[in-house]
Amino acid sequence: MFDKILIANRGEIACRVIRTCKRLGIKTVAVYSEADADALHVREADEKVLIGPPPSTQSYLLVDKIVEACKKTGAQAVHPGYGFLSEKQEFQKALAKAGIVFIGPEAHAIHAMGDKIESKKLAQKAGVSTVPGWLHALKDANEAVKIANEVGYPVMIKASAGGGGKGMRIAYNDAEAREGFSSATNEAKSSFADDRVFIEKYVEEPRHIEIQLIADGKGNCLYLWERECSIQRRHQKVIEEAPSPFLDAKTRKAMGEQAVALAKAVKYKSAGTVEFIVDKNRKFYFLEMNTRLQVEHPVTELITGLDLVELMIRVAAGEKLPLEQKDVKLNGWAVEARLYAEDPFRNFLPSTGRLVKYREPAAGPDVRVDTGVYEGGEISMFYDPMIAKLCSYGKTRIDAIERMRRALDEFYVRGVSHNVPFLAALMAHPRFRAGKLTTNFIAEEFKGGFTAAHLPPKDPAVLAAVAAVVERASGESERRARSEVLPLRYRSYSELIPPDDSKVVMLNREPVALTVAGEHGRFTVTAGDRKIAIETGWLPGEPLLHTMIDGEHVVVQIDAVGSGWRLFNEGGQAEALVLTPRQAELYAKMPVKAAPDTSKFLLSPMPGLLASVAVSEGQEVKAGEALAVVEAMKMENVLRAVRDGTVKTLHAKAGDSLRVDQKIIEFA
Repeated sequence: MFDKILIANRGEIACRVIRTCKRLGIKTVAVYSEADADALHVREADEKVLIGPPPSTQSYLLVDKIVEACKKTGAQAVHPGYGFLSEKQEFQKALAKAGIVFIGPEAHAIHAMGDKIESKKLAQKAGVSTVPGWLHALKDANEAVKIANEVGYPVMIKASAGGGGKGMRIAYNDAEAREGFSSATNEAKSSFADDRVFIEKYVEEPRHIEIQLIADGKGNCLYLWERECSIQRRHQKVIEEAPSPFLDAKTRKAMGEQAVALAKAVKYKSAGTVEFIVDKNRKFYFLEMNTRLQVEHPVTELITGLDLVELMIRVAAGEKLPLEQKDVKLNGWAVEARLYAEDPFRNFLPSTGRLVKYREPAAGPDVRVDTGVYEGGEISMFYDPMIAKLCSYGKTRIDAIERMRRALDEFYVRGVSHNVPFLAALMAHPRFRAGKLTTNFIAEEFKGGFTAAHLPPKDPAVLAAVAAVVERASGESERRARSEVLPLRYRSYSELIPPDDSKVVMLNREPVALTVAGEHGRFTVTAGDRKIAIETGWLPGEPLLHTMIDGEHVVVQIDAVGSGWRLFNEGGQAEALVLTPRQAELYAKMPVKAAPDTSKFLLSPMPGLLASVAVSEGQEVKAGEALAVVEAMKMENVLRAVRDGTVKTLHAKAGDSLRVDQKIIEFA
C-alpha cells in the first residue's frame, strides 16, 4: 500500500479522496493554484504545493508541475479525480516515466476510450450497441451541415475529447448545425485543448443510464449496477440516482455485461463508467466510456456499501478485487443533487463571490455531503461553480426523495446565488417522482425557464403562521433581554402588557389575518376557521427554524430583512411583514417602488469575459439574433436580442471583463 498520495485536482473531489486516504492511514499532498491558496482541499491535506496562477491551463493542467510536485514531496502515487488531467494519457505516461503510480487505467485504455470517435469504433468491434453517426472529425461548418443531412436531423455535435456537458450542441436544422459546430469547437478547444468534433444521431425521448465498473487488471471486472442520469440541463447532469427506476433485471444484466465486455477489450484497470442512451423501449446504445471516477459515484457507494476510491487505490497498489460479481449487493435507493453557484431565475447563469454563510444539513446514514467549500470561502470564476453534492438514501425511491427534500431545506447558503430552489422544484415534480424521465425533462417541464411561479408557497397560511410565530419569539427574546438589564420603572408601557394577538401578515404583499396565542415555544395560530399548532425552540439569529407543525417536522430558513422576514421552504421564498391590523391598513396605501427600466440595454447576466460582439453601432437587429458571447466557467453563453431594434452605443468591447448587469449594448 502507498504511504503518500498526491491529488492532482481541487474542490470537492480532492476533499473526497483525502477523506478515504485518511481512513486508510495514507498521507496526502494537495496541489493548488494561486486562486485556491485558502481552499478546503489545501487545508485538509497533509502537505501542499503551489503549481501556478489561477487559470487551469497554467496550473492544474500542467503535467510537468504535477510530476515535479510528486518528486518534491515523495508522493508514490497520484489520484487524478475527474476533469483536468484525469483522462489524459500523456499524464499517465509522464508519471510512469517518473516511477509514480497513476491511480487509474493504463495509458492505452485512456487513449482507446477517451476519444469518443475511436471508442465508438472499438465498441462496435466488441459487439456493443452504438448510436448511428459519422465517426470522423468534422473539417468545418459546411461539412457539419452535409453530414447532418446524411445522418438525418436532429443530430448531436460533440467534442471528441469532451466531457461534463462541454462542447455539445443539438441541431435540428442547417443553421443550428453551423452555429453548433462553431460553439462546440470553441468550447472543446477552450476546455480540452482539442477542437475536434463529430456528429451522431440524436435519440429522441432518451434516458441517460450508465454502468459503474471496477476492474483490477488481473482479469476481474465487475459492474456495480447502474445510475440514472437523465435529469440534465444543457447536457450537464443535475440529478443522479441509483438504481434506475426504468430498468428491469434483464436490461440491467445485459447493459452490465456489455460494459464489462468493452472494458475487457481494452484490458481495463481501475474504476470506469460506460454510459448508454436508452430509448423508451429499453433499447440501449453505447455513448462513451469515462476512464475515471464519476462526479456521481456517491450514489453507487450508498447502494453497494463500497468505497470506490479505496478500491481504485488498492487496485493501483497491485491488489486483486476483494469481491466477485455475485457479492455486489443492491440495497435501497440513493439520489444525488448537484448544488451549483448559479441563478436559476436568470437562466442558470453562473454566480461567483464569497460564501457569506454556509451550513450543510447534518450528515448521517441517510444524508451525505461532498464539498470543497466552507463558510467565508470563495466561488472562483476560474473553475466549475459547484458548491456541493448532496446525497440522500432511503429504503425506497420515494424515501430517498423525501429525505432529499428536507436536506435541501436544511442547506443554508448565502453570498452567492444557488440552484437549491430549482433542485427542490425537481424533487416535488409529479413526473420526476413517478420516474418518467428523459434527458429532455427540464426542457419540456420548464419551457419558459425557471421562475418563482414554479415554487408557490405550498400552504400560504402555514408560512404566514410561521412568520407570526417568529415575530412573537423575537419579541419575547427582546423583552427578556431588556428585563434582565432594566429595572421595572424604566420599562415602557408596551413592554408591561401582553403582545396583541391579532396580526396581519403581508406574505408577498398578500394579507393573511390571524391570531397568535401561546409562548415559550408552543403556539396556536388561528387563520379564519383553521387552527395551526406550532412547536419550536427557535431563537432569534438562528438561520434554521426546526418546527413541528400539526405534528409534522418542517424546516424553514429564516432571514431578517429590514422590519420583516424572508422565509425559505421547499425551495420557495416568501417575504413576510407582520403587522397590527391598523398598520396593515396604512401599509395597503403605500406605493410599490417601480424597478428601473433596462429594456433599452443588453446587460451582462453574469461576471465573465466578453468573448465577442456580433453587432456594430447603427446596425439593425432582429429578435433572436446573436448579439454577443460572454464566457464564464469555460462555457460560452450567447446573448440574443429579445426584440427588433437598432444598436445605438456599444458600451463594452471583446476582451473586456464584465460584472453582473454591466451594460454591453444600448439600443435606440
